[in-house]
Amino acid sequence: MTPPAKLAPGLLLTGCAGFVDAIGFVELHGAYISFMSGNTTRLGTVLAAGDWLAALLPAALIAMFFIGGFAGSFVAVSARRWGSVLVLGSVVAVMAVSIGLSLSGFTPAEAMIGLAFVTGAQNAILQPAGSARLGATFVTGTLFAAAQDLAHALRRKAPAWRWVQHILVWASLCLGGLAGAMGDGRWGIPALLLPAAIYLHFFVGSLMGALRQPGRSDSN
Repeated sequence: MTPPAKLAPGLLLTGCAGFVDAIGFVELHGAYISFMSGNTTRLGTVLAAGDWLAALLPAALIAMFFIGGFAGSFVAVSARRWGSVLVLGSVVAVMAVSIGLSLSGFTPAEAMIGLAFVTGAQNAILQPAGSARLGATFVTGTLFAAAQDLAHALRRKAPAWRWVQHILVWASLCLGGLAGAMGDGRWGIPALLLPAAIYLHFFVGSLMGALRQPGRSDSN
């Protein structure tokens, strides 16, 4: 089981991912910021139709997500003490740039393409603790894990309520998506200021935690 103290931040980060993804889905007309399975399917269908121009957006989102995931994971492993600080700092910076580009009149695709980097990098922010995937930006595997754990629990091969933690991760993405869609309907892309503020809160907390740690080597 994942301790509640560690689960709660993960749920909040996953909710932020749902918020961002919902705004992207609306503003980018069906493209995704964090759901690369959907973008991959879309890429395949537009390529099959020979629409090379339409393929650029999902391909770019997939590439940015991959780059974010690589960069976040590399930094988290290479700079143990400052890993989360650096990843969160890059997340906040990219969010600020995206919001600034939108307010400056850039198109949604131009302003939001970097947000796929954010959702890719976010998956490396929190270290695993227990069974729940902390801060995940996609929940297909989480939903399966909930079903699998429920089946195992009924046969007394897993903790009785561990499957509920997976459901909570899924629900946080769903609720984040709901809030994001409502925010986009009211304020448009500037609604991203809400998850940006939450990421900034995590950044400050991570920075303060790193500063309180005794000095040690950040490399293996």
